[in-house]
Amino acid sequence: MSDGFVSVRNLIKTYKMGETDVHALNGVSLEIERGTFNVLMGPSGSGKSTLLYMIGGLDWPTSGSILVDGEQIDQMDENRLANYRRDKLGFIFQSFNLVSSMTAEANIGFPLRFSGIKKNQRLQRALALMEQVGLEERIGHKPTELSGGQQQRVAVARALVNDPPLILADEPTGNLDTQSGIVIMQLLEQLCKSGKTIIVASHDPRILNYATHRINLLDGQLVSDAQYQETLQHLG
Repeated sequence: MSDGFVSVRNLIKTYKMGETDVHALNGVSLEIERGTFNVLMGPSGSGKSTLLYMIGGLDWPTSGSILVDGEQIDQMDENRLANYRRDKLGFIFQSFNLVSSMTAEANIGFPLRFSGIKKNQRLQRALALMEQVGLEERIGHKPTELSGGQQQRVAVARALVNDPPLILADEPTGNLDTQSGIVIMQLLEQLCKSGKTIIVASHDPRILNYATHRINLLDGQLVSDAQYQETLQHLG
């Protein structure tokens, strides 16, 4: 197994539910190459969001290791994790996670405050990204004045504001109508073509049309395409 941009090795995540151990991830190992568009496919409870959050440094494994660009993030302290999330990572949440009292421009530029970027530079960067996602006319609008698809595009722009090499997205089309979902998938495809590494957790099969790699998760374990389809047929 060659060393990828993201290397996950024998990852286990166990939760206690009463007297029972629940294995959200059960020995997952995978390699993700730089500049690829990867989809973690799986139904609810398969472990895909857990894996995504661990790669993002937002959750910790019970055992195993996660390397991103040669750095072992599961061994980082809070300060190093904060730097990792600031410099290497953009995270797109299903629920958008925008600050309701702030305009689209302020939401996009907010992460730059932690990089010591001055206000006028934050504005310039936010404006450029709003143009990139096709929302330059909504720069002064607050989240409540935007549709779901527009809010998700603001969330994509915010994830790009520090120009990170790695973009993680958790069910980015889950709360969107069909057309808005297609716009988001096309945006992610463009980002991959520009050199970003994309990892998306989803159960939406349409996103496979835009991806370069598919990773199937069932019950916390990697499975083949054939196993995945067979299991879904039994469930369906």
